[in-house]
Amino acid sequence: MSENLKIRIKKIKENAILPHYAHDGDAGVDLYSTEDYVLKPGQRILVSTGVIIAVPQGYEAQIRPKSGLALNHGISVCNSPGTIDSGYRGEIGVIAINHSKEEFKIEKGTKIAQLVFNKIEKAEFEEVKSLDNTKRGHGGFGSTGLV
Repeated sequence: MSENLKIRIKKIKENAILPHYAHDGDAGVDLYSTEDYVLKPGQRILVSTGVIIAVPQGYEAQIRPKSGLALNHGISVCNSPGTIDSGYRGEIGVIAINHSKEEFKIEKGTKIAQLVFNKIEKAEFEEVKSLDNTKRGHGGFGSTGLV
């Protein structure tokens, strides 16, 4: 069995809740709000989590929506997934957006998003005169249809 990824974390607000896995086998840890907000329909805000982390080089942390908030309240992460690079040392903020027609109250201690860690590969680009042909070719943006 592989060793767990070690993430250094620091609370920068006294009421911050450290991220943790809700269940064994979960891919993401929950992120919690440290402030009260009212998110109006169509509005987006930056939600404070009160924590900073050190993502190891060769990894990224992704901020993703919580499925229950999305389904039940229309709340999502505006730049989903939001990427936290290994060099970033600022507060984790969640850009929440309200896609519903009703305002949504975010209270201190509310789960607002989840954080997932991924190993990343560094790309090396090689400029070429042409690329190989494929069956799909230039087809995209719905070119395969819905059924």
